[in-house]
Amino acid sequence: MSPTVVVIGGGYGGSATAKALDGVADVVLVDQKDAFFHAVGALRAVVDPEFLPQVFFPYDKLLTNGRVVRDRAVRAEPGRVTLASGEEISADYIVLATGSGYPFPAKSDIDDTAAAQRKYQAAHDDLRTADHVLLLGAGPVGLEFAGEIKAVWPEKKVVIVDPVADILSEYDPELREEVRRQLAELDVQLVLGSPLKENPSTAPGERGAFHVSTASDVDITADIWFRCFGVVPNTGYLAGALTDVRLANGEVAVTDTLQVKGQDTVFALGDITDIAESKRAGTAMRHANVVAGNIKALIEGAGELATYQAGPAAILLPLGPTGGAAQLPGKGVLGAEVTSQHKGADLMTGRFRELFGTAAS
Repeated sequence: MSPTVVVIGGGYGGSATAKALDGVADVVLVDQKDAFFHAVGALRAVVDPEFLPQVFFPYDKLLTNGRVVRDRAVRAEPGRVTLASGEEISADYIVLATGSGYPFPAKSDIDDTAAAQRKYQAAHDDLRTADHVLLLGAGPVGLEFAGEIKAVWPEKKVVIVDPVADILSEYDPELREEVRRQLAELDVQLVLGSPLKENPSTAPGERGAFHVSTASDVDITADIWFRCFGVVPNTGYLAGALTDVRLANGEVAVTDTLQVKGQDTVFALGDITDIAESKRAGTAMRHANVVAGNIKALIEGAGELATYQAGPAAILLPLGPTGGAAQLPGKGVLGAEVTSQHKGADLMTGRFRELFGTAAS
């Protein structure tokens, strides 16, 4: 019999790992959603309802031999995973790939595709009728969301507020300068270096006029706002011998082979790892290559395991389908045309249609 690999989490890294191991192990992929949610395209899904269906990919064609279980892991320990339904799955190998939570709309917080699409459509309707938009958070999500909004509604007033002194401080000054230049062309206002005195009186994504001020007394009036910060690792289900590897911030301590520290048969990848690097889809999929290769090597007794090395700072930051900037290893800072080609034009939906077997034949 083939060994059983249980992959907990069907996001970017989990789905890629499950597919890569489908021919060498009995793979069980556990996820509570009924379809893969392509978060890279989430912000465009808010501004363009026609794009919305393209960010949901059914799991039914992902695996040829293994199975996908729609359920939630409530307890994971070496050798066993317990689901919310009460089912227990014995596992020779476990891959922790549960990712992180993040405020809507950058990530969906609803497991049912139809209900999630209704929420995105409602957010679109509220955003469409708003004249002034406030985005809290000047990280990649806030900046990209501003670009998406301006690409569809150039007349809207968009303000981004963040306590940080400058945008994208971990990247080259040339990248920051290019992004600021394009934001200025789009008439996106950056209010940096000072937090709000208090949050708006309305709920995030809810249409309704409000007035706020920053600690430095910059006054802002808007009629809708969104929270664009707040990554929370999803690791509360770890139990038994895995309890101690869960750090205070929710991340999981891993070795350079992406095995959970102290464990030979439990691996972790993506946002939940304690590796000091940007938490992005591409990172999770690079982790998946290492994890899948190492599990295959253990199954086949193929010698030393591969190690993962975090790469230099890199980013593809679209500002709408044709705007944005990028910083790529060995290529430096690149402008809107290259950013659009690599990401902005279709937000990588074509790549994931191939992964999930939904590409047109």
